Amino acid sequence: MAKARIPYLLVDAFTDTPGGGNRVALVLDARGMSSEEMHQITQRLGYPQVAFVTDWLGGSYSVRFFTPSGEVEFAGHAAIALALTLVRQGMAREGETRLFLRTPVETLPVELEYEAGVPVKAILRGPSPRFRDPPQWRDIQEVMEVLGVGDRYLHRGLPYGVAFTGLWSLFLPFVAPGLVDEVEPEMERLGELCARLEVSTLHAYAPLGPRTFYARDFAPLLGIPEDPVTGSANAALGALLARAGVVPRREGAVNLTVLQGHRLGMPGTVEVRVEFSAGGEPYRVFIGGKAVHIDSSGLEP
Repeated sequence: MAKARIPYLLVDAFTDTPGGGNRVALVLDARGMSSEEMHQITQRLGYPQVAFVTDWLGGSYSVRFFTPSGEVEFAGHAAIALALTLVRQGMAREGETRLFLRTPVETLPVELEYEAGVPVKAILRGPSPRFRDPPQWRDIQEVMEVLGVGDRYLHRGLPYGVAFTGLWSLFLPFVAPGLVDEVEPEMERLGELCARLEVSTLHAYAPLGPRTFYARDFAPLLGIPEDPVTGSANAALGALLARAGVVPRREGAVNLTVLQGHRLGMPGTVEVRVEFSAGGEPYRVFIGGKAVHIDSSGLEP
């Protein structure tokens, strides 16, 4: 008997406008698939990231995330798109306001917000933030050279450093959003530098206001030259900014908004909330956003 086509959906995350945000492919029934099969499907589909639902019970879903180069621990935009899609496609109870996504490393709760009975926004608790010592200044200067800009573009009042909420990223603060848009990386060299610095992505960001930032994210090691709108890196950016104390706190938490994707013509918005431990360290990060269904199709076996 011939194998059946593999159904998948295309969803744009961190936007409610088709063609904006970050597109992800969702395979809602990957029961019985091996890691090799999921990786091959990701490469065949040709999208930067694919999320696979490998099992489910009640409101809890086992999920794995893949890029063309292999499996990743977490993908924020894919998780946001998936949570909303599970409800919209009837794989969660109608009116469900809380789901759990079980990744291979931890279980992530998701809250769903509704308007007129329709799920419009997902708010996800990301992986716990972690930090490493920042690279030496000569490494930063080399990175700036590879980006095609000078270190005079760097904002001296905002933190640069390395942080994690699912992926390790290097963060570089720029003086203004227009300077972020001037970045034209040499991708091969940037990939080599990221490998040497042991980070998956490079995240350039600039302030738009006290709680609003603009960003671009480059991930050549993951097979993604530029990621349009990034959940995991923006969550880590929020943790880095909160740790540095440069974003005002309200009620023991930091709330900020990150705009991304404009340079690629795919604008999106990521909402980030960082909560602090009793000792004053960031210990929980939430990302929120919308998503819009684009297409449904099937992959030939």
